[in-house]
Amino acid sequence: MDSLDLIQTFREVARRNSFSAAARALDMSPANVSKYVAQLEKRFGVRLFHRTTRKVSLTDAGQLLYDRSGPVLELVQMTTSELQERATRPSGRLTVTAPHALVHSGLSTLLGHYLTRYPEVSLNLRLSNRQLDLVEDGVDLALRVGPIPDQNVIVRRLAQLDRVVVASPAYWRAHGFPQHPRDLAGHRVLNINRAGEPARWSFSERGKPLEVALQPHVDANDVAPLIALALMDLGVAYLARPMVQCYLGSGQLEAVLKDFIPQDFWVFAVYMQRRHNSAALMALLAHLESEMPKAESVFSLSQRVEGQLASEMDLPSQKGPESLPNTRK
Repeated sequence: MDSLDLIQTFREVARRNSFSAAARALDMSPANVSKYVAQLEKRFGVRLFHRTTRKVSLTDAGQLLYDRSGPVLELVQMTTSELQERATRPSGRLTVTAPHALVHSGLSTLLGHYLTRYPEVSLNLRLSNRQLDLVEDGVDLALRVGPIPDQNVIVRRLAQLDRVVVASPAYWRAHGFPQHPRDLAGHRVLNINRAGEPARWSFSERGKPLEVALQPHVDANDVAPLIALALMDLGVAYLARPMVQCYLGSGQLEAVLKDFIPQDFWVFAVYMQRRHNSAALMALLAHLESEMPKAESVFSLSQRVEGQLASEMDLPSQKGPESLPNTRK
């Protein structure tokens, strides 16, 4: 028998000064009540009650246990209640990790809507291009971008991403269009560097994976400077289409190698187990699945970031070609 159950039985006897009355209150037999109190006395090595045929009263040891056990049981009951609420009502704190690219996206807005809907939930958002260990780093949910991994984790797909290899028209005129992904070895590559990994761009040729090792002209752990540099005719970037869609539409960037782009690139959620997940985590997963049906809703650069780019690099935000600065030669 669990110690807490034994103590609860003991306290019921103490409150009613009767084994039989405690048995009726607990819906137990008097014999079981006596057995539980005897187990508790054996465990502590002291007598807890004075017993006569007419009266039951606490010993000094019994009075000490009664006085000290009350607050402990209240704390246990309160904790049990809170844990049961967290299993059914979103509350508590979640630790979520995501790559730096998502900080420039609508992810903050999606999380804001979630927190508005569930005000008893708080978030610890950790941005890192390194894939954190969910267990060692205490992560409840990891948002990642790329091919779906084959790991001992639970993966939930949120949105498929179309990617593009882009550079400015002036860059293509100066350096020529690549006809095959391997031709990129002769170009100035603007590369997203994820935690010091070598530059290897993934493509698909006739349905088979193709990786191209490259020597980057610029490495960055954030997409914003790569977009700015591409707009300045300084190289080729490989990015999610929604991040540069406005520049493709305006003609400031031009996509190539479209037939070699694989279709296995996703925004996906990773977590550790299917059972006993908190209501807060399950609600967040449901919210992201519902609100992230299109990659554009997550990966479009925010007006704030575009405005910052325009200010720092003297580039337009989402305006047409007529607003381009006179940097072309």
